[in-house]
Amino acid sequence: MREFDDDDISSSPYSRKVGERLRVIRRQKRLSLQDVEATSQDEFKASVLGAYERGERAISVPRLERLASFYSVPVDQLLPRDDQTVAADSGTDAAGGRKMAVDLVKLSQLSGQPFEMLARFLRMIQVQRQDFNGKVLTVRGDDTRAIAAMLDVPVDQVGQRLDALDLLFHPVGG
Repeated sequence: MREFDDDDISSSPYSRKVGERLRVIRRQKRLSLQDVEATSQDEFKASVLGAYERGERAISVPRLERLASFYSVPVDQLLPRDDQTVAADSGTDAAGGRKMAVDLVKLSQLSGQPFEMLARFLRMIQVQRQDFNGKVLTVRGDDTRAIAAMLDVPVDQVGQRLDALDLLFHPVGG
């Protein structure tokens, strides 16, 4: 029976899937391997993180926890899922409603119960969708009903209300 060194494995399928998740989250954060090394003050070396991402090296649970903290995501989001399907992004949602991109950075600067509730709701959506870029979140038609209740406006006025609060993300040149 062969003994495995926990930190140096021969690329198991699960390690590769964990590595793919690590890479997805890092890229959503728009960080290079070198950015992570520099920002983490060399706690996560680019070469070691790259080996984790390629599934060439196993990551320990404490290290996974520190990396999740570094990326500001729940630990379970660094682990693979069986249902990793991503819907194609178009200008409308499945129900045909217009999608709106909420500026999470601006939302984090607002205080008061409706904004805190909205921020919690959007964090829940991020976890559900495994979307952690942290700056913008596209809300779908189904989401707008809950947002309407939080902001105390009719559903058809959610976009106008978010725009009036300067919370709609407008891409540069768009």
